[in-house]
Parts: sequence; structure tokens; C-alpha cells
Amino acid sequence: MYVTTTFLLAALAGLFTGAGLIIAIGPQNIYVIRQGISGGYVLPVIAVCVVSDIVLISAGTVGLGAVVSAHPGIVSVAKIVGGVYLVVLGGFAARRAWRPTASSTTNDDPSRNRGLWAALGTALALTWLNPHTYLDTVLTLGSIANSHADAKWAFTVGACVASIVWFLALGFGAKKMAPMFSSVRAWRVLDSVIAVVMGGLGVSLIAMS
Repeated sequence: MYVTTTFLLAALAGLFTGAGLIIAIGPQNIYVIRQGISGGYVLPVIAVCVVSDIVLISAGTVGLGAVVSAHPGIVSVAKIVGGVYLVVLGGFAARRAWRPTASSTTNDDPSRNRGLWAALGTALALTWLNPHTYLDTVLTLGSIANSHADAKWAFTVGACVASIVWFLALGFGAKKMAPMFSSVRAWRVLDSVIAVVMGGLGVSLIAMS
């Protein structure tokens, strides 16, 4: 009974800690929202985000966080590359908001039609080029998981479940909002928000490198 309780508590700790770190306004979440609204390969994009989180959280649990901490130069390079990428994406969103086209302001957004691999590639880039992803999953969750000793994998499972639940809710919840984005104005507002968030995060990453 004691062992069961210990593992259950560790799993719950992982669930709530993972949720606290994952549920935040960031480039990955914003991309999932936009894909959900536009109907562009929602489930495959969600799968990329979830599998990436599972890999990174598990890597932190097995000790990759210590390796990253020992080589801060890797993080600095990732910040610069990721920051530039986010600024570019923010620029694209600003252009869509400033000069919307019929295809970029309806639920027939080109992200639905540009190809599965392009959508998956963007999801991968927004996940793996974002240094905050490593700080939250590999370093933070990995460190906390290892503090649970024998129950560290129960904590890891809980954190992974949080990722699965969040991205499914985010993607398909956004899909339910699609009727609200039948007007040009709604898409311009969304793309303006995306431009500010992406650009701001990109500049901050570059500044902190």
C-alpha cells in the first residue's frame, strides 16, 4: 500500500507540475491553436508536440539535463537560432495581419493545403528550436523527477499525461472555435497576437543569449 501511494503521489505531482509548465502562451501552443482553427493537420501536429514532450521529459529523467547544464554554450546557440526563427515567424504573422489575403483569413488557410510535411516541420522547429522547451522539460521536470527516487518514472508518466491532455484539448478546442474566424477581422486580430508573441519571444531569446 505504501509503495502504491508513493507512486500515485509522484504521478499526480508529475501531472500538475507538467501542466503548470506546459500550459503557457508560447510559440508551440499558438501554432497548435492556429492549426486547430484553420483545420490544418491538427492531429498530426498534436502528435508531434506530444511525442516531442515525451522524449524530452524522459531524457530529463534519465539524466540528460545534467549534460545540458554542463555545456551552457549549447543553450546559448539554441537561443540565437530559436530567437531568429521566432522573429521570422512573427514577421510572417505581421504580414498576414497587415495585408490579409482571402486564403489567409478564412478556414481555408494555406496551412491546411501546403502539405503535411510542412506542417509537421513547423511543429518540430517550434518545439526543438525553443530553448524554453529544454529548460521546462529536460532540466526542470527532469530534476524534479529524479528527486522522487524510485518513483521518478511515475512522476514522468504523470508529466507526459499532462502534455497529452493539454495538446488534445488545445487543438480540438481551437477547432471548435473555427466558426468564430469566418471574418477577415478575426484572423487579423489572431495574427496580430501571434506576431507580437512570436516576435517578443524571439527578441528576448536573442537578448538573453
